[in-house]
Amino acid sequence: MKLPALAGLFVCTLILVTPAASPAGPDSHREAVARLFELTHMQRLIEESVDGVLTLQIAQNPALAAHKEALRGFLERYIGWQAMENDLTVMYLQAFTEAELEQMNSFYSSTTGQKVLQRLPELVQQRNQLAMQRLQEHIGELQQEIGAGAGK
Repeated sequence: MKLPALAGLFVCTLILVTPAASPAGPDSHREAVARLFELTHMQRLIEESVDGVLTLQIAQNPALAAHKEALRGFLERYIGWQAMENDLTVMYLQAFTEAELEQMNSFYSSTTGQKVLQRLPELVQQRNQLAMQRLQEHIGELQQEIGAGAGK
């Protein structure tokens, strides 16, 4: 097969296997993801996550405190914002259409959307505390069930 024919076959194959882009185009889709990340404070959340992992690791292994900055550098290198931004963008591009992202952006641009972002972490924490409280109140039931099961 001659080179021009091979190139033509390659282009046709690419056209057939490449998903159709939205009419607005991939750049605007990517911009919608970037806007969502801005509105939802994704960079700050990722940075807080890195801090949380760092704190947890040092709490679980106090000897790491002497290497705190090395550990922070390691975490930022692999799970920090700069390390994660592109992969997260791709995940959102695949998960949501541009129209869906625009709807989310409209919501998070509103006063109510910002209130959700502000209050949600507190509500999640309250939910977790409630769940732990309920588990602690009823842990005896589990211990009895395990004890009864062990005797069989």
